[in-house]
Amino acid sequence: MKSTQVNTTLDKVKWWFNFISSILMNSVIVVLILVGILFAAYYIDVTKNSHTGNWKPPLYGAYVIVSTSMEPIIHVQDAIVIKRVDEPKIGDVCTYLSKDPRWLGIKITHRIIGIDVDENGNRVYIFKGDANNVADQMPVELSQIYGKVIMKIPKIGYIQYFLSQAYGWIIAIVIPCVGIITFDVIKLVKTMQQKRRLKRGVR
Repeated sequence: MKSTQVNTTLDKVKWWFNFISSILMNSVIVVLILVGILFAAYYIDVTKNSHTGNWKPPLYGAYVIVSTSMEPIIHVQDAIVIKRVDEPKIGDVCTYLSKDPRWLGIKITHRIIGIDVDENGNRVYIFKGDANNVADQMPVELSQIYGKVIMKIPKIGYIQYFLSQAYGWIIAIVIPCVGIITFDVIKLVKTMQQKRRLKRGVR
């Protein structure tokens, strides 16, 4: 009776361990596949542009949101996928490279709320975060816009941060693999012991 209870408990622990491990590893696989697809698209597009001599932002890109300016549509640690767009429209949520001295060189993801023309006759775009009370201070030129948001992956930024740490890979990859192998070895040993007992019983 005790042996049966031990086996049942061990099976339950193994099931939960496999369940949690599969979630972690599947999350890692999703991140790696997404990175691989985006990298392939980036490489092909950059190679094509370099041959033609025309610089353009990458066809696709992915970023993790680190501010609350686009809530409740996009939250902190959500990941976004953007696609290069030639003619942004009012209402589009786009990522652009800021020239504002306060945020110089920072990529910002906000919504286009207006289109205007500057003193040189060039079209410029007025951006504003959904959660902000005022529009972004400086208008944005088309050359600054990296692309339009086409996909949001909730909270995947936490996974990215987790995996970027040394302990993240150990917890997400090494420990689950070692645990599964250990459980399988224990099960194999128990099976071999049962077979030996059966052989002794037959004799």
